[in-house]
Amino acid sequence: MINDKPRSGYTLPVFAAASAIAALQWLKQRQPIPSVKVDLINPAETVEIAIEQVSGINDTTALAITRSDPGDNLDLTRNTPVWALVELSGGDGGQGGRGAGEQGGRGEEVPNSKLKTSPVPSPQSLITLKGGEGIGRILEAEGKAAIYAYARQLLEENLARLLAPGEKITVTIILPEGRQLADRTSNAAFGVVEGLSLLGTSGISQPLSASGQLDIFQEELREKIKQLNNSPLLVFCIGENGLNLAEKLGISPERLVKTANWLGPMLVEAGKQGVREILLFGYHGKLMKLAGGIFHTHHYFADGRQEILTAHCAKVGLPTPVLQRVFAESTADAALNYLRALDGENGSNWVEQVYESIAQAIDDRTQTYIYNQIQQQVRVGSILFDRQRQIIIKSKNGIQLFNQLC
Repeated sequence: MINDKPRSGYTLPVFAAASAIAALQWLKQRQPIPSVKVDLINPAETVEIAIEQVSGINDTTALAITRSDPGDNLDLTRNTPVWALVELSGGDGGQGGRGAGEQGGRGEEVPNSKLKTSPVPSPQSLITLKGGEGIGRILEAEGKAAIYAYARQLLEENLARLLAPGEKITVTIILPEGRQLADRTSNAAFGVVEGLSLLGTSGISQPLSASGQLDIFQEELREKIKQLNNSPLLVFCIGENGLNLAEKLGISPERLVKTANWLGPMLVEAGKQGVREILLFGYHGKLMKLAGGIFHTHHYFADGRQEILTAHCAKVGLPTPVLQRVFAESTADAALNYLRALDGENGSNWVEQVYESIAQAIDDRTQTYIYNQIQQQVRVGSILFDRQRQIIIKSKNGIQLFNQLC
C-alpha cells in the first residue's frame, strides 16, 4: 500500500546541533560517530541524526558535518551541508570531574552543613555560539549572527549535558552554501544578509509546501472566517515575516491569514467561503509573481520575477538600455535598487510608475483568477514592501482596504 502522507523532516537548527554534538563527542572519545541523538525540546522528543563526517582539527578542535533533510518540503536547504566547528577548553581532558567521595581522598562523608555549594553555571556561560560563513547577519542587531532563540536553546541545552566540570566550548556554525542559497530567499527583505538564518520555534519541519498540507491551511482559513462572522476583510501573507510586519503596521492578528506558497487555492477557498475583500500584503519579490499569473509562489514551480519586472518597465516607457539592465539583474531587489538610483540621478519617478503598474496587475489578475475558478467577485488590493521593510507601493484597492483595517 502506498503512503501518500507527506513526510516531515527537521529544521536547520537540529542539524546544526547534531553536527556540534558530534564534534564535541569526537573530542572526548576520538572514535567514529555515525549518528547522534538530539533532544528537540520542542516537541519533547529525541531523534537520531546521521553524521556524514567528523574529524579532529587539533587536540582541542573538531569539525563535524550533517546534511539537511526538511522532509517532503520544497525547501531550498534540502541536502545542504551543515558544519559545526567546536573548540574545547578547560576541564580535565574529557575524563569527567571527581565524585563527592573523592574529596577527602578516603571517601568519608562530609556533613551537609559544611558543604560549600556553588551556583550551577548556565549553558550560556559555558558555550559561545558564533555564526561562520553562510550564516546570515542581522542588520538591525549590528551584524549579529542570525541564530535565533530556539536554535540557541537547542544547541546550548544539548551541548551543556556533555561538558565536564570546568569545560567550556566555542561553537561556530558554518553553511558552506548558505550565502548562495540566501540569494534565492526573501531574507534580505527582513534585514538578514550574507546567509541563511537558524530560525524556527520547533525541531520538526512540517511539509508546508507539500500538497497534503493544503487542507490544513484551508481549514484554518475557514475557522478564521467563522470567528469573524463569515464576512471578513482578510489580509493574506505568505510567511511569518510578512505576518509580523503587518502587525507592526497596526493590522489586527485576527485578520491575518498565512498562506505559505498556496496563494491560488487559498484565494479560491476564501471566495467560496463568502469573503469579498482580500488585501495581499507581501515582499515585492514574491507578490509580483501574481502579476504574471503565477499563483503558486514557490520558486520550484515558477519564478519569472525579472521577466515580469522588465515587462512593466517596458509598459511605462523605460528605454531599451534600462530594460536590458533590469532584466540582467540577479534579483528583484537589485533591479529595484537600480531603478531607485535612476530616479535619484534624474529626478524621475520610475519606481512609482513601474510598481503602480505591477500592483494594479496583481489586483486585476488575482480578481480574474478567482472569478474564473468559482464565478465569484472578490475585491483584491495589494501592498508591496522592500528589503528594508518599507512600503514600495499600495494599489488603489490596497489603499482603501488598508484604511479600513488601520
